[in-house]
Amino acid sequence: MKKELPKWKRTGSRTAYKGRVHVLEYDVELLDGSPSKYEVDHSDGKAVAVLFKTKDDEIILSHQYRFPLDEWIYDLPGGGSPASETLEEGAKREALEEVGLVPNKLVKLATFYPNPARTDWTATTFFCDDYEEAKATETDPSEVVEMIKMPVAEFAKLVDEGHIVDPMLLVAWHTAIRKKLIVLKDK
Repeated sequence: MKKELPKWKRTGSRTAYKGRVHVLEYDVELLDGSPSKYEVDHSDGKAVAVLFKTKDDEIILSHQYRFPLDEWIYDLPGGGSPASETLEEGAKREALEEVGLVPNKLVKLATFYPNPARTDWTATTFFCDDYEEAKATETDPSEVVEMIKMPVAEFAKLVDEGHIVDPMLLVAWHTAIRKKLIVLKDK
């Protein structure tokens, strides 16, 4: 039998902000009984992303500008998926929008909470090596996405050197290696 551990007590809440994200500010009573406030992102839906691998042992990445970092980073084709979509539907839609790829088969890699200290929505990553090419359909001017094909060995070096900062990409990469969907060749 699992032991019940103590939790904070929620004594009230209010919307701190509602736009593309929905942040609630909670009134809480901490474990020692003292009052505090705590903000949580309760944005609708979930996040999805796909790690594509080509027949030539390359991976397909998104290269996008990310405003909070003020940098262009490598990440995966993906994004938000409303509650009305299945995870697979969201992943397929995002892949088509961002890089013009239509997965024929998706293999679920992992579902996780990208920031369990401040959010309650999940992120799910998929792997795909069976897909069709199409024309990207992205129409959001805030999303300018460049598709990059990169040899697995070159990408592994970027990971090892700490140049990859996107958590969904890192989780997908390491999970795909662990599941032997991507095999690193010894040098």
